[in-house]
Order: sequence, then structure tokens, then C-alpha cells
Amino acid sequence: MNRWVILDRDGVINRDAPDYVKSLAEWQPLPGSIAAIARLSRAGYRVAIATNQSGGGRGLIRSEDLHAMHAELCRQVVRAGGVVDGIFYCPHAPEADCRCRKPRTGLLDAIARRFAIDLRGQPAVGDSLRDLEAARAAGCLPVLVRTGNGRATEMRLAAAALRDLPVYDDLAAVADAFAGPQL
Repeated sequence: MNRWVILDRDGVINRDAPDYVKSLAEWQPLPGSIAAIARLSRAGYRVAIATNQSGGGRGLIRSEDLHAMHAELCRQVVRAGGVVDGIFYCPHAPEADCRCRKPRTGLLDAIARRFAIDLRGQPAVGDSLRDLEAARAAGCLPVLVRTGNGRATEMRLAAAALRDLPVYDDLAAVADAFAGPQL
């Protein structure tokens, strides 16, 4: 069985911004996140990223800037000894009511189709309720990190009927749990 881990981007891998991360100059990996992705990859996990990027649909992020951020993320992971197998994103604004914007499962469904995998039980790491709700609806194991919006999300888990899911301080702690501690 293939082991996968699906990651949200903003707030999990890189710093989030209330006015969107709009360019490569604004894209800043969170401490330890690149090394964590590489560790997961070296431990036999295939890594996919599923991210809402509504700044595109709002006219705030150019497609070429988004691609530059994703190319840099992949370059950094490769330099750290890992691989990102795919990046899937929803560029639509919330009012577009598309199927790919989390908490809907369109991005996760696209990953499953592209790689011909069963998502049931595969960890999907996020920092927001919409990430966790999409993961649960797709049959993944929702995993919360406290980075980004994660601390605020943790306070809302019981009300969202998402109790009893794994919660970690950051992506490095997720890698420790799933790939084993770094030596």
C-alpha cells in the first residue's frame, strides 16, 4: 500500500498572511517545515499539497507568481533530500462555489484520481477547520498543526465535531510522529 501525506500550504508549510501570500518574495517557509517534508518523503511517504489560493480568483495573485512559489517550495524540498509529488490548488474565490475549494473534497479527489490511490486513512495535515473537514469528508485522517490558524482552530474542534484527532505543534512534530524522530 502506498503511504501518502497531504499537506495544506499556508500556515502549515509557510507563513500565512491576512492579505494573502502574493509573491515569491512574500513566501517564507515555517521553521523546520521543508526538512519535515523531506523526512516524510525519505521515510517512504509520498507527499501532495492541497491548497486554497483564492487570491487568484480575487485578482491578487498572478498565476506565474503562484507557480514561482510552488517551484521554490519543490526546489527547497529536493535540496533537503525529499520530493513533493504534486501540488493541487483551488484558485477560485469563495463566492464561485466551486467543488475544489476546501472544505469540499475536489482537491483531494483530484489527488486520488491523478495518483490512483485510496485516500482512506491517509493523513491530511491542515491548520484550519476547512482543511480538517475536507480531510474527513474524503476519508483521510485529519491532522491539525498549531501553526498558522491552528491554535484558534484547536479551540473550535469540539464545536465542529472533530474531537479525537491528532494535534501537533508543527509540521516537524508531524514528521516525528509519522516518520520517526530526527536523529
